[in-house]
Amino acid sequence: MRLLLHSCCAPCSTIVLKSLKDDYDITVIFYNPNIEPFEEYIKRKKEQIKLLKELKINYIEDDYQNEKFQKQIKGYEEAPEKGDRCRICYSLRLLRTAKIAAEGGYDYFGTTLTISPYKDKEIINEYGKFLGRRYLFQTKYLLHDIENAYQQSIELSKEHELYRQNYCGCRYSRRNN
Repeated sequence: MRLLLHSCCAPCSTIVLKSLKDDYDITVIFYNPNIEPFEEYIKRKKEQIKLLKELKINYIEDDYQNEKFQKQIKGYEEAPEKGDRCRICYSLRLLRTAKIAAEGGYDYFGTTLTISPYKDKEIINEYGKFLGRRYLFQTKYLLHDIENAYQQSIELSKEHELYRQNYCGCRYSRRNN
């Protein structure tokens, strides 16, 4: 089964890739228009590529599209973490992943966003399931739940010598740290 896995960053992808790589033919998509500044985006992208090369996993890089993100969240800049701004961001990234998965003939699409305690896993999974129904017969959303995933990702990041950021990605999440 082919899986298109959206990754927010290399550290979060470690445990997800470890848990799924034996059961799926995985391609990772790095679509994160929320990450700022651009230098941080490049740093995270390089770490993702480094990990994927090490694990011999396919990779798709999508456009940065920060302007699109900024337009989508206009008016929600002051929303709290896990609030409306984040929901818009989740939907932007999941929708893009689902579209590419459907167009590319992937059986499933998923995301690494759900392992973070800073994200609303239930909202992410509900939207993913909605998109899976929308693209019915083309691609399905892969629900995966890994116990202690965040802690395991920290340990695996150390093992793989990965840079771990201290904020989600957008400038608004950065100010909350």
